[in-house]
Amino acid sequence: MISFLVGVIEEKREGTLVLDVNGVGYELCISNNSLVALPQIGETTKILTYMAVREDGVFLFGFTSREEKDLFLKLITVSGVGPKLALSVLSGMTISDLTIAISREDVNLLSKIKGLGKKTAERICLELKDKVSTMVLPLEMGAIPLEIDEDAVNLATETLVSLGINKNEAYRLARSYAKEGATAEEIISKALRGYRS
Repeated sequence: MISFLVGVIEEKREGTLVLDVNGVGYELCISNNSLVALPQIGETTKILTYMAVREDGVFLFGFTSREEKDLFLKLITVSGVGPKLALSVLSGMTISDLTIAISREDVNLLSKIKGLGKKTAERICLELKDKVSTMVLPLEMGAIPLEIDEDAVNLATETLVSLGINKNEAYRLARSYAKEGATAEEIISKALRGYRS
């Protein structure tokens, strides 16, 4: 089993990272959150990994933090959640938002993630709510503000999607810039600045 890789970032694109480790290019499936956290192409980085062996091939999944890998490993224990869906869930919102949504059993919020149906979201909440409540998250991750305007987040997400941003990435951006009392216009403005920077 490959636990981690240290190498030079060769290529970054949505859902994929190519890492040059001593002349061997490893292609890893990676979440949008990890992709954003990575240094620039040409720089060296350490990536935690999980290897999935399936009938259709061998897949390497990469993570920039121990917390993300731990949550991924918890997600794939849920019936009906394979590694690719787990990665899609991790791309849908920040780790802190995700753990809070699961512990609060917020099925409606979770089922907005692309590819995640209501029944699977319910199973995730049922099976993981106690497990995620014990996860220790870095202080900078913070928590979901209690008074976020979900209508503003949804409107901002739709607008960002119409501008060509992937649905999961648009939703993640909208959630991360949705401070208490923020309007859809404020969220969109901040999200676009964050997306382009």
